[in-house]
Amino acid sequence: MKTFTNLSLRHVIRPANKENAPLLLLLHGYGSNEEDLFSFSPEISDDFFIISARAPYNMVPQGAAWYAINFDATGGKFSDVKQAKESMSLLLKFIEELKAHYPISKGKINILGFSQGAILSYALSLSHPSLFDKVVCMSGYLNEEMIDEPDALESRFRESEKQPTYFISHGTVDQVVPYAWAKLAPDFLRKLNIDHVFKDYPIGHGVARDNFYDMKEWLERDL
Repeated sequence: MKTFTNLSLRHVIRPANKENAPLLLLLHGYGSNEEDLFSFSPEISDDFFIISARAPYNMVPQGAAWYAINFDATGGKFSDVKQAKESMSLLLKFIEELKAHYPISKGKINILGFSQGAILSYALSLSHPSLFDKVVCMSGYLNEEMIDEPDALESRFRESEKQPTYFISHGTVDQVVPYAWAKLAPDFLRKLNIDHVFKDYPIGHGVARDNFYDMKEWLERDL
């Protein structure tokens, strides 16, 4: 596996079997790295050009994060929304670099995130709906604070040339991101008439085998 450092974010790639292929961009979770979700790539159709990106904030002793998670005196935790939005801007720049650098379809950008990567996948796609085709959000939740101009969300989707569709999955006994948080996203999307699938599995914070193959079937549909 070769890691590329020539663009805004470190990344690894799995080329497609054709030119002008749809992109599948993978965003890992907090404290992980670009190799984590890349383990999915052998199982996913080679009609996709797969790129797994490393988050910009390095952690000690290893791993990376898209934004900091801070804890207060009572043990509560909160997200650094400023850092999250900086990562969103960096990802938008990175996607434009990918379009210019790799033989991918500029109109078929798909994104798959796990945990913190899923939270960013929601925020990016809801802020820029015309940019994305399919959005996979696994073991994450929708943080409305990260959405650009949330008051304009309804009109943005109504006026968008196209809308992304969503595959959402979560473990019913997830102790990292509560299941109750994950269940709010389908209600949010339903109010906007956004096409989505929500599936749950009797697991914790991870991706069960059934979860992966349900996602794979949904992702590869209409290829």
